[in-house]
Amino acid sequence: MKDGLSHLDDKGAAHMVDVGKKDVTQRAATASGRVVMKAETLALIVEGGIPKGDVIATARLAGIMAAKKTADLIPLCHPLALSGVVLQLDPDPALPGIVVSATVRCSGKTGVEMEALTAVSVACLTIYDMVKAVEKGVRIEAIHLVEKSGGKSGHWQAGPDGSPDRRQELS
Repeated sequence: MKDGLSHLDDKGAAHMVDVGKKDVTQRAATASGRVVMKAETLALIVEGGIPKGDVIATARLAGIMAAKKTADLIPLCHPLALSGVVLQLDPDPALPGIVVSATVRCSGKTGVEMEALTAVSVACLTIYDMVKAVEKGVRIEAIHLVEKSGGKSGHWQAGPDGSPDRRQELS
């Protein structure tokens, strides 16, 4: 391990971490992000008026599928047998936009943070794809890990505002 980065060997070459000797524990991770758009675009989504179809249902399925394919997308991620993936997509008129969160669970030797982050990312990209014909200026923002549990490091949660400088390890 070079400079504390587990995906680098002593010479700095990338490699997949060997988790064979780790204990199997219950693991969970929640990630969040948001898609910001005009109020009119959000209203079309909520009313079912987007020409491509049901934006929220499609983005939910895309996020679930993405979580299951994370190891195929990110080269050094381990393939995991996920026990659950829950996506929540909440229209928020105050943004205006949609807040996306994903919680992923498994029993395994490595965490599911990347699966939760991938689920949120792809759900947000799906929303963008479905509304781009209506609005070109849609923004994807603030994709981040909210919480994780399980494994040797235990429970971790982002600070109240989600900013990196407010994150803390919890015992």
